[in-house]
Amino acid sequence: MPKESFIFKAVATTFVILTISVIAGIVTMIIFYKTQISTVKPTPRPTFPSTTTGPPPVMRLPRNLIPDSYTVFLQPDFYTRIIEVENVTSPNQTMLFTGNSTVNFHCVQRTSTIYLHSTELDVDGAVVKNRDTNKKMDVGEIKHKDESSFLEVPLEETLEAGRNYSLFLNFKGKMSKNLDGLYVSSYVEGSPAYEGDENAERFLATTNMEPTEARRVFPCFDEPEMKAVFHVTIIHRHGTTALANAKMKDSSIIDDDWTVTIFDPTQRMSTYLFAFTVSEFKSINSPHERVEIKTFARPEATTAGHTEYAASITGKILEFYENYFDINYSLKKLDQIAVPDLYPLAMENWGLVTYQEGSLLYEEGVSSLLHKEDIATVIAHELAHQWFGNLVTMKWWNDLWLNEGFATYISYFAVDDVEPSFKIIDTFVLTDLHTAFVEDALASSHPLSPPQEDVQSIYEINGMFDSITYCKGALVLRMLADIVDERVFNTGVKRYLRDFRYNNTDRNDFWEYIQKAVDEDGGHTKVAKVMDSWTNQIGYPVLTINTTNGEIYQKHFLYNDSSESSLWWYIPIRVMSNTSDSSLVWLDTSAPVKKDKFLSKSGEWILANVNCTGYYRVNYNPENWERLLTQLETNPRRIPLMNRGQLVDDAFNLARAELVNVTLALNATRFLSNETEYAPWESAVRNLEYFVLMFDRTEVYGPMQAYLCKQVTGLYDFFRNYTENSKVPDDHSLQHNQITAIQVACSSGLSDCVTMASEMFANWMKNSTTNNIFCSSTLHQLAKVGVISSLFCVKRLWLLLRLCIVVMFKAAPGRTFRLNMHSNHKAQSRNRGSCS
Repeated sequence: MPKESFIFKAVATTFVILTISVIAGIVTMIIFYKTQISTVKPTPRPTFPSTTTGPPPVMRLPRNLIPDSYTVFLQPDFYTRIIEVENVTSPNQTMLFTGNSTVNFHCVQRTSTIYLHSTELDVDGAVVKNRDTNKKMDVGEIKHKDESSFLEVPLEETLEAGRNYSLFLNFKGKMSKNLDGLYVSSYVEGSPAYEGDENAERFLATTNMEPTEARRVFPCFDEPEMKAVFHVTIIHRHGTTALANAKMKDSSIIDDDWTVTIFDPTQRMSTYLFAFTVSEFKSINSPHERVEIKTFARPEATTAGHTEYAASITGKILEFYENYFDINYSLKKLDQIAVPDLYPLAMENWGLVTYQEGSLLYEEGVSSLLHKEDIATVIAHELAHQWFGNLVTMKWWNDLWLNEGFATYISYFAVDDVEPSFKIIDTFVLTDLHTAFVEDALASSHPLSPPQEDVQSIYEINGMFDSITYCKGALVLRMLADIVDERVFNTGVKRYLRDFRYNNTDRNDFWEYIQKAVDEDGGHTKVAKVMDSWTNQIGYPVLTINTTNGEIYQKHFLYNDSSESSLWWYIPIRVMSNTSDSSLVWLDTSAPVKKDKFLSKSGEWILANVNCTGYYRVNYNPENWERLLTQLETNPRRIPLMNRGQLVDDAFNLARAELVNVTLALNATRFLSNETEYAPWESAVRNLEYFVLMFDRTEVYGPMQAYLCKQVTGLYDFFRNYTENSKVPDDHSLQHNQITAIQVACSSGLSDCVTMASEMFANWMKNSTTNNIFCSSTLHQLAKVGVISSLFCVKRLWLLLRLCIVVMFKAAPGRTFRLNMHSNHKAQSRNRGSCS
């Protein structure tokens, strides 16, 4: 054995001995440490909070209790008027309301806790009864959970499945200052005697419960699927009228101050439709053979006849829906009320529809003639809800489009039936299409039907009230009706409403009923398969068609074209050419395919999405674009009106997404010099606004204005006789376009338009008793022909001031002026909604 081996053994032995010594020392120290601390209490080790967030709050009510009915007593303490009398103490306005409610419910699963909703209410006096035995049950301490708005009522006993129970609660709260729940609105009656005269101020109480505000008025199961019958009693001050969802059953005086009004039971309905008002308003009646229809407004407005137009069309619209759905309106009465303060434009409360004043009142000789269009559309939308939304309701807010999309869609036909001279269908379809397209082309868009778990909080629910829900919802239904045939679609709708009345549904129920109608008619469309691609994912496609080889493919259209997306749709394409009529072709793949219908064999143009029945944009190869634009310049009537507007809109938005050159978009406006229809001009003006804003301080601005001036000359001349004689056409689309002609002509400096406006203004100045300039309906004659809209109601203050000064001094040199800028416009977000 070599020498190195003995050295290695010696080192190893030494290492082992040292290791044993160290271990022995550590053991000795541990024993000594434990012995020493056994008689003392050391400071505990510090703890650190977990970085993991807790689970989100449960926002949905459990399904173990199902409400049957409510008995609700409400007493709002407010005064409708507070008159100051000398040497007499006037009462202070009060926002307090009190009441009590009894909810009868059925237990479907054993539980010892009742959960319902309550927000900003003081609740006490809970009494729980077994309705089957009439026995009271012991109740623990009531708790409230702020995050979910749950009111938790613990019980000493267990509620048994299959049994019926009731919960009584007293409550009190304050009327809201935010136009939600129960709130006070105000208006001025007559003319104030002096500035600050409060004796002319009047008040009313009204409600707005959608989507989650009923819980602010009384404790309830505040979810759309929790339908129930409501027995309502309102205690209100003498001299006021109480209205509610159902017809008044009885009214009597309690004492010197108070009256009690009892209403018939409602139909089975969701809490967000619960409504009542207390006011001094007056009404007029509408004719209908079965239903008592009344339209309420401020006494002055009713006496002046401002409710007459709304009252004249309401019964007709109701009858249209009764015939269309083949189901009569379900209530004995229908009240409409014009509220001074309401957000949004209107609310479809069953039997008591509330409107902003501007959406219901029409002042003859002052209101614009086009304002009738707005009133008719809003009424038609809200009355459509009496079937789609009230009679049949979505199960949860993620399918809100079943309410709002359908009400928007069917209102086109109702207005067209009642006011055929308006010719609104083409205009409204394109307006809704363009509104939805803009929002749905963003990566931040949302599906028509997002998963329920994505729509839980109040914030998420409120977010569903947007143009996707209203406008895209309507257009997807229009596309479905075109695919299966409108007759088949209507058959499915009628059966759907009949079989689900007073109940709740989701989109799958709707697909099922349309599918049954398709099958019975011998069709082959797989409704759910096709439509889920349009409702369950965001956005919409752009089709790219190459007419030289017939190739077509789809791509998710986004303004940020660099965004990656793998989405694709089942796409129905109505296609025509200048040598063939329209026919239906399907694109059911994400990959490029070649189809004979898209092949230009002899140099003819190809047009896809005829009449804009599909919810998508279309791009073509340059040769086909040029053929289409040439056709527009030579004989635009060969291309359907809606497509003339949509070609312009597609070109500009494809350019915005950098899919085509900007030159193509600008070339798409060449044909406008000979165009007199509203849809193409509306598309062009709306899209060109961006260019005007971008270039109004550059050297490009002058040539651009000169081009617009040249293009609009023909349109201005078309309306010259109307405009210069302060008249308007009977056709509403032409009225819209007359306004467009004046706006574009005057803003681009067309001399005839500027001269006309100056002369009209000078004439008004000579005959006016004041030199104030108001952006309102004061200038009746100018408003009739749109001069107000084009000259004074502009968004850029510096342009407004410059133009006003120039026109005033030209019209009346040497006079002194006081410029008073005033606007009564209120911004809206739910207008159909936001679609409407």
